[in-house]
Amino acid sequence: MATLTIRMTDDKHSRLKALAQHRHVSINKLIEELSTQALAEFDSEVRFRALAARGNRAHGLDVLNKLDAHFSK
Repeated sequence: MATLTIRMTDDKHSRLKALAQHRHVSINKLIEELSTQALAEFDSEVRFRALAARGNRAHGLDVLNKLDAHFSK
């Protein structure tokens, strides 16, 4: 496991601390969760762009329809 040191404003640190407390997790766990979410979004975009580059328009539209259905609930 790696250790990461980041610099941020005191205000942002205070706000992240408050968010972590609200979620009943440590700041470390909060940052881990947020980074996991960001990576999942990035991976989804990369996969979608790879499918789109293959030129299969019907499959790409099907993926978009599934996303629309999922997020319109």
